Amino acid sequence: MKTLPKNWMTEGLIDFEYKKYQLLAYLKEANKEFKNIKLYPMLSDLIDHHRVANEIKSGKLELSKLFPKQLDSIDFKQFSLNYSNKIKEDSLMEELGKINDFALSRFASQIEDGMAIYDFVEEQIEFDPVGILPIYNREGFILLSQECSSDIYAFRYKSDLLQYAGEKFRSVAVWMIRHFTKSITNTFERIKMELVKEIKELPNPATWRLHSLQNLPIEQTLIPIGKRLLLKAVS
Repeated sequence: MKTLPKNWMTEGLIDFEYKKYQLLAYLKEANKEFKNIKLYPMLSDLIDHHRVANEIKSGKLELSKLFPKQLDSIDFKQFSLNYSNKIKEDSLMEELGKINDFALSRFASQIEDGMAIYDFVEEQIEFDPVGILPIYNREGFILLSQECSSDIYAFRYKSDLLQYAGEKFRSVAVWMIRHFTKSITNTFERIKMELVKEIKELPNPATWRLHSLQNLPIEQTLIPIGKRLLLKAVS
């Protein structure tokens, strides 16, 4: 996947036409990913770029902070390094403002396309518990299946509460543990029982069925959206 560096506006040649070409090449790759219904990591990357561009536009983030810095001196008493911005020309800052304005609307448009696909995918996903859910549901299993396939992928998940900048956030880690083939006898309930026998530290695990009515990319789309649905369920 073609990526766009975090400080793409201030890296290399600072020229509107060149940066326009660089941006459009990246957005072309984003459009290609979305056409293949591959949402992540492209969608989150676009949202991050849009956030930075919006902060620059609103004045919350100074463009000068994005420039590479040069080392001026070393303070051996304070054990610190003193840096200064390499570029301060007004004409260059004006060019960067022009580039940022151009990029902001393009990022927003591409994000809208991605969110439309996200909504479409979420609407055709079935997410429900397998069996009775225990009171403790911060750890357990996700059984992923698709309508046109007999494959069932078993994932284990663990949700944790993180604290950052004084605020608490819930995160979830998901990793694949087994592959099964669905049949008349090999049901989701039976697969859950088999996993319980194998992974004894979870004697009564919360288990969820994540089912897609269409054949979609697992890693780039189903798992990221499934993680969001899971966070809503366990929060």
